[in-house]
Amino acid sequence: MSNLETVKQKLYETNASLVVLYANGECKEYYQNRINDIKEILQKDKTALKDAVISDKVIGKVAGSILTVAGVKEIYADVMSKYAIQVLEENGIKYEYKNLTEYVQNNTKTGMCPMENKYRDEKDIKKIYTEMIL
Repeated sequence: MSNLETVKQKLYETNASLVVLYANGECKEYYQNRINDIKEILQKDKTALKDAVISDKVIGKVAGSILTVAGVKEIYADVMSKYAIQVLEENGIKYEYKNLTEYVQNNTKTGMCPMENKYRDEKDIKKIYTEMIL
């Protein structure tokens, strides 16, 4: 089984929101919503996700940008936005998704997620990373 298949399977088995297979072989599940787990991981250690393989419930442009700058190797998402795919493709990040969406929805499912909306036209992913993580 590939590393991506491993984290994908664990995402569904555990109902986690994020699964990370770290470069050192450790695999951990996280359960916070939105990008809170990603932020927490990187605020503790900005190199923690270098060469990691992750699976997440939802990947939009903000999460895709942060994970790209953090050095993630591969990403699987249950739901991935077209804005995220653009970032991942431009930066050579391997990805898979179950469902493709135009954009990440807000919590009430009445429109675009405020963060996706704020950064949808931003070309500088390092700026997104800096504003969201630091």
